[in-house]
Amino acid sequence: MKPETIVSSISREVHKAFRGSSEPVRLLTLALLSEAHVLVEDIPGVGKTTLARAFASAAGLGFARIQFTPDILPGDVLGTSIWSPTEQKFILRQGPIHSQCILADELNRGATRTQAAFLEAMQEYQVTLDGKTTPLPQPFMVLATQNPLEYAGTFQLPEAELDRFAISFSLGYPETDQELEMLRVYRRALRNEQPMDTLEQVLTPTQVLELQAQASRVEVSQAMERYILALGKATREDKALRYGLSPRGLLQLTRLSQTRALLDGRQAVLPEDIRDLWIPCLAHRLGLTGDARISGITLEKRLTEIYESVKFLR
Repeated sequence: MKPETIVSSISREVHKAFRGSSEPVRLLTLALLSEAHVLVEDIPGVGKTTLARAFASAAGLGFARIQFTPDILPGDVLGTSIWSPTEQKFILRQGPIHSQCILADELNRGATRTQAAFLEAMQEYQVTLDGKTTPLPQPFMVLATQNPLEYAGTFQLPEAELDRFAISFSLGYPETDQELEMLRVYRRALRNEQPMDTLEQVLTPTQVLELQAQASRVEVSQAMERYILALGKATREDKALRYGLSPRGLLQLTRLSQTRALLDGRQAVLPEDIRDLWIPCLAHRLGLTGDARISGITLEKRLTEIYESVKFLR
């Protein structure tokens, strides 16, 4: 399959079950082929879980859903050792994180201790239990959802965890025609006509790994490297931001731009790749100062101004 057709092929399958914009599918595909993770913040009931399940099915990934609650424990996510009377020893029972596509549903409803259990998995692609380190299946991707902070029972995600997500976006309410089709699909589902069962697999795990390798080989010229570093420096020097883009954030922005170039049929990164990914890659990991918020400026507007202030020099 040509890289240029991957997004449209996956989107076609996903939209058999999910009614909404194609942009979330494009961003999920970019993240998957960049070996990255995604954070979706939105109100309940707009289709986040359906989107995740449909995407995993179309991308050919094993899927597991973890519902976060205030009383969920790290062992519920990672797994635990249980005593086997027949074998007279402890046996490791793997948790749901040992899958390829993990939906961490309502991540910010879980306590900080359990959220921290994700950090090693997201960064190192492995988990450690009882002193034993186990690699996670490849490819591996975390798709986390969180409710707005004003909702009851939510906790603030720590900055260290937010910084491990390469992309964030919101779904919003569907358009009228999309919601009308959703009602019709729901009625068919009541007659046991499940749209999720009609999805066809577009990729295999082996193909995903091959595409990830291809994306990593896309050229990033010295001029582009200087441009990306200048953008990162501009965020760190901006007085309206509490802090600037981390080195990890710069690396993720670069990796995502390589994948975008590949999916666009190119073997070199261009400034347009950075422009397209600037807000999805930065919005969740940076924040405004108190004075900036009082002045009425929005984070997205400020990030756009920072981006436009840095010129690309060949």
